[in-house]
Amino acid sequence: MSPAGVAAMLGSGLSNQIGAATGSLAFPVLGPVGVVAVRQYVAAIVLLAVGRPRLRSFTRRQWQPVILLAVVFGTMNLSLYTAIDRVGLGLGVTLEFLGPLAIALAATRRRVDACCAVLAAAGVVTLMRPQPTTDYVGMGFGLLGAVCWAAYILLNRTVGSRIPGAQGSAAAAALSALMFLPVGLVVALRHPPTAASLGYAVAAGVLASAVPYLVDLFTLRHVPPAAFGLFMSVNPVLAAVVGWIGLGQSLGWADGAAIGAVVTANVLSIAASRR
Repeated sequence: MSPAGVAAMLGSGLSNQIGAATGSLAFPVLGPVGVVAVRQYVAAIVLLAVGRPRLRSFTRRQWQPVILLAVVFGTMNLSLYTAIDRVGLGLGVTLEFLGPLAIALAATRRRVDACCAVLAAAGVVTLMRPQPTTDYVGMGFGLLGAVCWAAYILLNRTVGSRIPGAQGSAAAAALSALMFLPVGLVVALRHPPTAASLGYAVAAGVLASAVPYLVDLFTLRHVPPAAFGLFMSVNPVLAAVVGWIGLGQSLGWADGAAIGAVVTANVLSIAASRR
């Protein structure tokens, strides 16, 4: 793997987590719903410019997964940002990361995958252990985000097989933005955005949607998919570091070990599949 590929993947991951952290700065004014609405608008603009979907040519068979993907896309981001608002960036991203891990583990029947599943489950149990400050609602949103991310992966495969290029993803992003349009208007009327909060939300859309998508599109042309998936495993760690440095969200040793368990489970699963 070239140094340029590693740098691109690291930059994409950092951009994604810094974007999520930046978006959380707008929560006091816009709330997670308002921030997600703005993020959907930014994602739609970028993906429409890149994908240039020919919507009139779509058939009913093509529209079905696109509509489902649009719903999942919005729900995934909303559940993640709600989780971040309640339990912090590191824990929220780690719980959501269980989605792609579950997809990877379900695809094989190897002994190492069973061990990875046990290791990841131990990490989740540790993260959700009863404490005086445990926010089970926030963790529930994180797990909902995991379900949505798993569905997002499966639906993207279906959309990609039925619609050429990035047209399907662009159409789903545009449809999701339309769904959030009335939500954004209600939030703006009830909680008028300040210039700072709007700037944070737009920055979140650029850093967490536009930059990762474009960088990943470039990276996947030069980096093997397996290596790309392996590198994705560092995202919970990046989220914990960004949350600690940027937001002052410190983690105890048990939470840190739990995040490490989830990351290790994913690394072992992907590394074993490459043999």
